[in-house]
Amino acid sequence: MKKRIWVSVLVVAACLLFAAGIYAKVADVIKIENKACPNTKGEISFTHKLHAEDYVKKFPKLYPAGGCGDCHHDDKGKPIAGLKDDSKVQKCIECHKQCGEAPKGKDAPKLDKKAKLAYIAEAFHDNCTSCHRTYNKDFKPEKKAPVTCNDCHPKKQ
Repeated sequence: MKKRIWVSVLVVAACLLFAAGIYAKVADVIKIENKACPNTKGEISFTHKLHAEDYVKKFPKLYPAGGCGDCHHDDKGKPIAGLKDDSKVQKCIECHKQCGEAPKGKDAPKLDKKAKLAYIAEAFHDNCTSCHRTYNKDFKPEKKAPVTCNDCHPKKQ
């Protein structure tokens, strides 16, 4: 009798693990990293669930495309429609191919916005901080969304 119960428990557990694999969604915490383009200012992590689900419901003004397309866009910067948790999306580096930030300083070339967005860090900063600034300004939260270097990039140990 005990053997049958254990076998049943194992079968149910195996089925649950298999089902979880089929219906796997994007990870809750995502690390923004790329080995070809190491982040020199410190690894960045963010909670995808909060941004893709909770904040979309709580702050629809910040998400005019209704969620996924507000961050994931096409080559013209337009939201990608119809994305779901299990949709395959390109990594940002596939389009924003230049490592780091655009050159800065008095001797740096003057780049238009499109040329600046070829740099991966500029693309992230433009996408993330613009939304965060809007949130901070419009909602005046007690805990502000990060907009400075040290807010997002933890200090290296």
